[in-house]
Amino acid sequence: MRRTARLLTGTALVVAAAAPAYAADTGRLDVYPATVTPGALVSVNTAACGDKGAATGDAGALGAGVFTLAPSTHQGEAIGQFRVPPSAQPGTYEIVARCAEGTRQVTGDLMVALSAAHEQVQPRGIMKTGVGGALGPDPVQTAAGVAALAVAAAGGTWLLHRRARGDGI
Repeated sequence: MRRTARLLTGTALVVAAAAPAYAADTGRLDVYPATVTPGALVSVNTAACGDKGAATGDAGALGAGVFTLAPSTHQGEAIGQFRVPPSAQPGTYEIVARCAEGTRQVTGDLMVALSAAHEQVQPRGIMKTGVGGALGPDPVQTAAGVAALAVAAAGGTWLLHRRARGDGI
């Protein structure tokens, strides 16, 4: 009897702890990508409207207007898209979705930036690594480096030749 009570209590505690996490997961609007540039296409999805629920999205704060979220086959989520207007100013905007059935409303944030954070910066000019190169920008430095290497090679050869002859270095 005591063992059954412990088992039921433990199960109830696990369910009670998991319920808020599940509710929080379905109570949000996911925005992809979260940071965009003006003119970009944005996808939004939510599981807040149920397995076959649709929703109406509102990106009016951004100037993109109203869009539709339709049911998808991906775990009961409603998915929609809209385009950020080219005239959008940098900042963070709230995107809202209202479920077609009921009064449920979920929100998500979209950040508009002048340049996308995920764009790669391409290097320009020469790489200053300290090693230099034969086709570097300064032929005088290249010639000096080659001369220093030639002197070091000649000196090393001369020392090895003297040592091999037994001149006593």
